[in-house]
Amino acid sequence: MINVLTRYLTLFVLTLLVLAALSFSLAYLFPGDVLTNLTGLTPQNDMQREALARQYKLDQPYVVQFYHYLGQLLSGNWGHSFISGLPLREEIGIAMPATIELATYAMLIALIVGVPVGYYAGMRSYTPIDHTINSVSLFSYSFPVFWLALLFILVFSLELGIAPLSGRVSLLFDIPDATGFILLDILLAEDIDKGLALSDALHHMALPTLAIAIITTAAMIRMTRRSVIDVLGRPYITAARSRGLSRWQIFSRHIVRNALLPILPLMAIQITTLITNAMIVETLFSWPGIGNWLIQAIYQRDYPALRVGMLAVSTLVITLTILVDLFNRLIDPSREKYERATV
Repeated sequence: MINVLTRYLTLFVLTLLVLAALSFSLAYLFPGDVLTNLTGLTPQNDMQREALARQYKLDQPYVVQFYHYLGQLLSGNWGHSFISGLPLREEIGIAMPATIELATYAMLIALIVGVPVGYYAGMRSYTPIDHTINSVSLFSYSFPVFWLALLFILVFSLELGIAPLSGRVSLLFDIPDATGFILLDILLAEDIDKGLALSDALHHMALPTLAIAIITTAAMIRMTRRSVIDVLGRPYITAARSRGLSRWQIFSRHIVRNALLPILPLMAIQITTLITNAMIVETLFSWPGIGNWLIQAIYQRDYPALRVGMLAVSTLVITLTILVDLFNRLIDPSREKYERATV
């Protein structure tokens, strides 16, 4: 286990170094003067340019500049936004939890709905019920998330008027930003009607969460169904039937765990899709997450926000992917043996 943790830690550190190098290089890839891209200031004379260049180490070789950039990142000094003037660390600390919250609730819906339905479809494989579930999941998975979100806005917000069009909570509620997660902040807030505020927040959260969850649920159904069908064809299932075990005994003793293990590595792949879909949906529902924040930074050419925001999102995706894969190794130690055998 120590060797596994060491390999994962090494992979994590090397990946972050590569991402930091890409983030650092963006300052030179953006159009315009590098010094202006980093500071938001246009030097009025050579003396001012030289002072700013010394401050940002632009008068040093690239390696020294990159080392200085890493030191600033590790110390928490991520720079300031050109537009708001606020530290980027604070802005990302506010925007990132909103994205994580949206993606987490969508994943919970996908797990609660998708896995049981996938098990049921797999146990009824190649029957009319299975064909129906498989067709509906394939149809749902084929929707582009932005098209589905726009459809929800058109039907439920504009036509029926039963769901809010944007935001996380109504302006009637003044919710202090304690954790960045709106439901937790409401529970921690004082001097408000928490029941009414929670209802309003869930009302705002329903459409963006469903827009993401429908596609993720469809993917989960298809992965689970395929895994169950593969397990049903294994020799130990035939042996269990020959011993006279009932269908429920075979399902509970042999199918549930063995069909779930192959799904966990695929969930790591779904994390990237989930975060990406959440960032797309945020821009349509004006959800104050990292995706909407980055889009505004692009429109306003806030270059420091763009490169630090890219690094923050990439770090989040890499961290979650490695954690899911590590969790899969912990509950399925035999995977390490098979991987070594295939080398």
